[in-house]
Amino acid sequence: MAELSDQAIVATVVDELPVGVWVARAPGGEFVYANRMFGEIMGTGPRSDVGVGGYAQPYGIHTRDGALYPEDRLPFVLALQARATVTVDDIVIHRPDGGRVDIRAQARPVFGASGEITHVVIAFIDITREVEADLARAESEQRLRQAQKMESIGNLAGGIAHDFNNLLAAIRVIASTLQRTEVEPERIEAFDQIDQAAESAVQLTRSLLGFARRGKHLAARISINDVARAVTGIVERSLDRRIEIETDFAAESGDVVGDFSQLEQLLMNLIVNARDAMPEGGRLAVRTRDVALIQAEARRRPPLKPGRHVMLEVQDDGAGIDPAIRDRIFEPYFTAKVAGAVRGSGLGLATAFGIVQSHGGMIEVEDARPRGTIARVYVPAAPPSERVPITTPPPRSVRLGEGTVLVVDDEPLVNAATSLALRKIGYSVLRARDGVEAVEIYRQRGPEIVAVVLDMVMPRLDGRGTYLALRELNPDVRVLLTTGFALNDEAQRIIDLGVRGFLAKPFDIHTLSEALAEVIAGGRRRS
Repeated sequence: MAELSDQAIVATVVDELPVGVWVARAPGGEFVYANRMFGEIMGTGPRSDVGVGGYAQPYGIHTRDGALYPEDRLPFVLALQARATVTVDDIVIHRPDGGRVDIRAQARPVFGASGEITHVVIAFIDITREVEADLARAESEQRLRQAQKMESIGNLAGGIAHDFNNLLAAIRVIASTLQRTEVEPERIEAFDQIDQAAESAVQLTRSLLGFARRGKHLAARISINDVARAVTGIVERSLDRRIEIETDFAAESGDVVGDFSQLEQLLMNLIVNARDAMPEGGRLAVRTRDVALIQAEARRRPPLKPGRHVMLEVQDDGAGIDPAIRDRIFEPYFTAKVAGAVRGSGLGLATAFGIVQSHGGMIEVEDARPRGTIARVYVPAAPPSERVPITTPPPRSVRLGEGTVLVVDDEPLVNAATSLALRKIGYSVLRARDGVEAVEIYRQRGPEIVAVVLDMVMPRLDGRGTYLALRELNPDVRVLLTTGFALNDEAQRIIDLGVRGFLAKPFDIHTLSEALAEVIAGGRRRS
């Protein structure tokens, strides 16, 4: 067999290079040579019918945003102008088969004996994976920044809601206490109106607490499919008939650990948001899926971890979301619904965000081409078994009591109002402004104290620390835990230590008397 010539060997080597090579004459750009990889990258062979000023359309050369690449910025032209090697790395090839390839092109001029440029050699390097990795990293960083911003806003909202709940607790307890002895109809009606106004404020603080992830969260094993069926069953009868509802509950079981009513509220908020995006009607789809996230997918969606998740998806045919406000849609009191008879409250998506976060999940919203929006919620799938926390029975009526109760609350109004209500229903009351003072009072007068009404969030010594100190003095101490944050994981941990009851602020004299009577009765049964 005849040996290959040096020229043939070079041609063979160039043809096997892992980069595309393309050579054209200067200055017109007439095609001279292209290797095999050039055709694989471009999805088409070299063309001898095109030249300078007409490359982009025949070869499918585009910018990252999809526009045809400007001819005066193509690497062949830049190399001629610079008379040096140039690099262009923002080219996207739209192949005839529909594929997309991100390209880094390095163009090098070849000089003749007299210094004129005779040819330009361009190397085409496929950087699709590099570009995708950069985009994924940027997306992940953006999500992290957004999560940090929402965490800060959530902390602020939660603190405000907690303080409001303390004020509302004082108002409701005082109003319900005074109403018990009132006989004049007009004054009774006035107290009812006070309670109704307070209840409206309570709903607002619950929304804020939901956003702040400090709202009620019962850790029970439930099915997302059941949640979706319950909510869609309701909305099918109430939505505008011009809106067509599609459902696809493909999650095998859809089991997660969470609060059924909160997840119902989450889905209802997403559906209402989708409905408002289609004032003229359209299609609204609700879907569930089992999703197994790998490390890279979870990293792009903090705080998710790799593993099994259940996805809940709501899609509409509306106009989509203006990119200018996309980063603000989950902020409380921010709304794009400024037209029509009812302006948005700005708490729908904020509450949804908080509920998802409190369940260890995440929510993302994206455009659905050619029009519409998709909201996706990811919640970790339930492990084999989960506990169900202690809950408080619903109030029935005012129950009178006797004995001494220690009220521990750092908010003076709540402390005074709770003490007043307890005295009105028969108890003697000792008051402590914080946990340190409560422990000292209990050390001195513990034998006469039948129960302790203990706030969870206090300076110096919080509810958990106070309970542990009281339990050291009396292992059978009977404690009713109260908080403006409602029943969440932090409260659940204190309950698991042995606290006998839980009462969310704001409460009235009826719920207070019921909860305290249950705590005292339970304590006596265990003594």
